[in-house]
Amino acid sequence: MKYMLMLFEPDTDWQSAPKRELDAVLAEHTTFAERLQERGIQFSGEALRPSTTATTLRPDGDDVLVTDGPYVELKENLAGYYMIDVKDLDEALEVARMCPIASGIEVRPVWDTTG
Repeated sequence: MKYMLMLFEPDTDWQSAPKRELDAVLAEHTTFAERLQERGIQFSGEALRPSTTATTLRPDGDDVLVTDGPYVELKENLAGYYMIDVKDLDEALEVARMCPIASGIEVRPVWDTTG
């Protein structure tokens, strides 16, 4: 079963962050990815640019309203994610506990649209 681990943290412009800080964060995620590989868990993931780079689409009658920025103002924003393929929620939570946590991780099952 597939689960998405959504990683929340305060917006950080990693392009302007000190190299030492960026390297430390990347090392934590490299260690996490290695642990998943060691356990044979299929996964993918990406880091996201700050929420200020988002563009939001919302229904507006028969049209679509396009606005710059995130939908809501938050202290923490979706900063990245991992998609993991595990047997059940218990294993997904076990895996999430190994992941580097900034402000929080939301674990959510993914719809199986293949049938």
